Amino acid sequence: MKIKNIFLIIGIVSLSGISMISCAKKEKTAETPKIPNIIFYLADDQDIGDYGCYGNDKIHTPGVDRLAREGVLFNNAFTGQAICAPSRSQLYTGNYPLKNGCFLNHVKTKDNQISTTTYMKELGYQVILAGKSHVGPKEVYNWGKEWKPVIKEGVPRHYLPLDSIKDYFKTSDKPFCMYITSEYPHGPYFDELAKTADDYKFFPFNEKNKGSSSSLKRMAGYYRNVEEDNTQLEQILAWVDEYLDENTIFIYSADHGKTGKFTVYDRGLNVPFVVRWPGVIKPNSKSDVMIHYTDVLPTFMEIAGGKGPDNIDGSSFLHVLKGEEKEIHEYVYGVQTNQNIQQTKVFPSRMIRSKKYKYIRNFNSVEVVEQNLGDNEFVNEFIRMGAQKYKNIPFEELFDIEKDPYEQVNLAKDPKYMEIKEKLAADMFKWMKEQGDILSDTLGYMPILHAPKHKLDKSSKFKKVPKELEGTLKKEDYLKLHY
Repeated sequence: MKIKNIFLIIGIVSLSGISMISCAKKEKTAETPKIPNIIFYLADDQDIGDYGCYGNDKIHTPGVDRLAREGVLFNNAFTGQAICAPSRSQLYTGNYPLKNGCFLNHVKTKDNQISTTTYMKELGYQVILAGKSHVGPKEVYNWGKEWKPVIKEGVPRHYLPLDSIKDYFKTSDKPFCMYITSEYPHGPYFDELAKTADDYKFFPFNEKNKGSSSSLKRMAGYYRNVEEDNTQLEQILAWVDEYLDENTIFIYSADHGKTGKFTVYDRGLNVPFVVRWPGVIKPNSKSDVMIHYTDVLPTFMEIAGGKGPDNIDGSSFLHVLKGEEKEIHEYVYGVQTNQNIQQTKVFPSRMIRSKKYKYIRNFNSVEVVEQNLGDNEFVNEFIRMGAQKYKNIPFEELFDIEKDPYEQVNLAKDPKYMEIKEKLAADMFKWMKEQGDILSDTLGYMPILHAPKHKLDKSSKFKKVPKELEGTLKKEDYLKLHY
């Protein structure tokens, strides 16, 4: 009996020990919450003023408006370049286009860049691209899964790979970071009948279009494309609600504005940015903190329990998502390069912006074009053509954004603002040097950039080059870059 009792006691103690170990494991798991899934939905070519939640009562954006009600809406979110590939490269690398190398459309980032596909994978995520890519090379953007856009009848553009997205939501068993990249509302647009000007919202920069029947028809098609994009977004949100738990962050943005495309004005660089995170973000809230596309990657990394690298341009704004209105930037910056676009011309610009002031330098304006000329007469002609294309844009621009949000009154030559302008210019040139910019504060140098797609000296359906200038540029005329 005594021996049996001893074994009984040992058994009870052993079981208790196992139970205690088991409880300890459970407690440890409870103390370490599961990292959230992250979904970033990116629209293509949509102005920040063309959403219900951003004040446009003429347009139908129920999907984005719902996210704004359930999360936080940012008023001061920016991209560093208002064009497709450069904008996306910032999201994925945490670096501005000049540093990552993608400061022209249709070119690759530098192959020494490290992107979200590596950083987030190391932090335990499967990283997925669903939709439009427009970035390279594959060595930098090594997606865990990639689903291309799909053809759909009766619509002007390819659709998101909705079936693949749905199936993944249903079956996913590990944390994922998914970039859902729509081709909408980018043109071509639906063929819609134009309504009256009162049916659309206009701003000081496009007020002149009210009386143009062709502009109104284009606006009708654009508004219809916006609705089509919201159709896709609403479907995806329904699947998120059905198949994923509340430990899912959903971010909506658009890569740049339509009416400010290719420029460094706010209508191109100030982007919509809405974030929903149940249980963390206070519903129906707004933030005026200035954030940037380069900040997205380090924010994701901090959410995942890591830290953004010291050598990238962005900074985490996780504290803002948690309700702390603490600034992370004194300035945001912008780049304009009008080479390798359809109406390709030599007209580079750079921008620096605080919450109150914005300074722009247009390096090849008509005011300074003669100082940019060299010994090659063919190159000189293309430089002159670039300046003439934008002859109404001055060498310097300065705007008081708080008083003049649509950038209509240029203060650059007002003596009262000279000190502000000089301070902003000095800080901008310091940033340009840190970025390894091809331009500097010294006039007399205007590089010609090799264009893989839209060449300066070749006519196309988008532009006509004078016959005497066709095919005149040689390999040695171009600045040597990484691509």
